[in-house]
Amino acid sequence: MHSKPVLLVIAHGSRDPRHAATVHALVRRVRSLRPGLRVETGFLDFNIPSVHGVLEALAAEGVRDVVALPLLLTRAFHAKADIPAVLRDASPRLRIRQAEVLGPSPLLLQALERRLYEAGLTPADKSSTGVVLASAGSTDPEAIAVIADVAREWRHTGWCAVRPAFASASLPRTEDAVRELRERGCERVAVAPYVLAPGFLPDRIARGAAEADVLAKVLGPAPEVARLLLRRYDAARTPMRAAVGA
Repeated sequence: MHSKPVLLVIAHGSRDPRHAATVHALVRRVRSLRPGLRVETGFLDFNIPSVHGVLEALAAEGVRDVVALPLLLTRAFHAKADIPAVLRDASPRLRIRQAEVLGPSPLLLQALERRLYEAGLTPADKSSTGVVLASAGSTDPEAIAVIADVAREWRHTGWCAVRPAFASASLPRTEDAVRELRERGCERVAVAPYVLAPGFLPDRIARGAAEADVLAKVLGPAPEVARLLLRRYDAARTPMRAAVGA
């Protein structure tokens, strides 16, 4: 009987201490949902432990199988280049499978709605409320297209309108999307940050939401996000399990 692969959650890292605190809160929630699973956290930059350091420690312990899960909402540069490069540098004693990024997923839409309701909206407000889906932004056209698709899909669940916005690299900015929804005639405008943890770009989103009626919190350790991490882990370990006969 083979033990379960270790889940290594790979976060971006930030100089903002709220970022790491939020990542650790999310990982604690994942552990609480599946007590028998070993979950480790590594950061690409700014914070410790580093991904490389965690992988070295696991290899030294004799761990064989690892599922590396990018704590990312879209498949942009970090998922396509940075993370695979770090994983390639790991000890050959480790069998590492990279899980899919978190988005898109219906669970993320549920988490976004949870945050809006926590900020004061109710389901009865949906048809009269326009929502700005505010993401960090990316230079990767695939990532931008995914955000636009998420906004379209979310609009079909009953909101007055949903507009994507970006804190960097792409347009429109949050404040411009807020203005557009006002002009469209939505009774109220809400900003839903499509980001996992606080930091520089989420703060920019918050400033852009100054004229909105409602600003939701970042997704952070929402229960839906924790469940999604486990779903991505399970999908990644299934072929691994077949390979090792577990």
